[in-house]
Amino acid sequence: MSTASVSLPNWITYALLPFLNLLMALLISGLVVWVIGENPIEALVLMVQGALGSGYGIGMTLFFATNFIFTGLSVAVAIHAGLFNIGSEGQAYLGGLGAALVALAFDHYVPWYVTMPFAVIGAAIFGAAWALIPAWLQAKRGSHVVITTIMFNFIGAALMVYLLVNVLIVPGKMAPETRTFLEGGQLPKLDWLMALFGLKLGPAPFNVSFLIALVMCVAVWVLIWRSKLGFEMRTLGKSRSAADYAGISYVKIVIVTMLISGGLAGMMALNPVMGASGRLQVEFVAGAGFVGIAVSLMGRNHPFGIVLAAILFGILYQGGAELSFDMPNITRDMIVVIQGLVILFAGALEFMFRPAIVVLYQSIGRSMTRSRAGTVPAGGTHG
Repeated sequence: MSTASVSLPNWITYALLPFLNLLMALLISGLVVWVIGENPIEALVLMVQGALGSGYGIGMTLFFATNFIFTGLSVAVAIHAGLFNIGSEGQAYLGGLGAALVALAFDHYVPWYVTMPFAVIGAAIFGAAWALIPAWLQAKRGSHVVITTIMFNFIGAALMVYLLVNVLIVPGKMAPETRTFLEGGQLPKLDWLMALFGLKLGPAPFNVSFLIALVMCVAVWVLIWRSKLGFEMRTLGKSRSAADYAGISYVKIVIVTMLISGGLAGMMALNPVMGASGRLQVEFVAGAGFVGIAVSLMGRNHPFGIVLAAILFGILYQGGAELSFDMPNITRDMIVVIQGLVILFAGALEFMFRPAIVVLYQSIGRSMTRSRAGTVPAGGTHG
């Protein structure tokens, strides 16, 4: 029997295997750091201190994690329906356009807490709209969603550049960006939340979008595991033939799933656009859509796991930035290598340790079964 078909306890699937993947990534990263002449233990300590050693560091870590929670949820929702949405990057770009248009229209007239729900809806609608064509092509024409969504990333980036350079740019300004939103179009920082733990946030742009991300985690959990639509999505993800036999519409589930996935990716834009910079800029997504793939895989496509994985990648991003200052030999490119190793072991090599763990788990199980049954070892006798 293939080890891939063997069921393992949740603590192995959702805790032990991700831990082993992370440990291996850190060991290989430590070896790379050692080769360039630095102390791996010291580098790890500096990275953790940079990410979690101050209120500012924690704020920056959670700021990055917020982006990854949204994009991780986007990827996870699609995976549960058997789809692999590689287009979260482009969908987040368009989500930024939706959020920015709402902020530009409302910020003169209403406070942020009135603007915010409309911005959430705007970001979700624009992100979902960018996922609609790949979804329709997959559902109706059989065009593989991986190919179409990744191509739409490039189209979305080009579209955003055109709009910022030719349409939304401030007249007389060189930078391709919108005007800065007024206070009614900006999400406030979570200073009060950090103050509850005796920490000062400082200039870190940790903002209300983090709370929105947590609400979306709960919403996705309810959708996937507590709703009829979620059941249909998971059925399709497990077996299309079973879904067809049960009368589940393939076209409907593919399109609805991709709309939800795109909407979640679009919401990611709330964090950098309305929370950090207060304006729409080129390249604000900064690769978060692709990192979301690794976050989803490492979090086993579960909202709770995605939050933990997103925080881990937030630590890598913030701690890596601080590490490159403290250890000049470890350049920003080296930090990208370390992040890439984590992505490699969490994604491409996710099941590297699984066959060995399955064999060990089955061996221990058989030994315990024989022990409980009082089996006598071969060659043994009772007096």
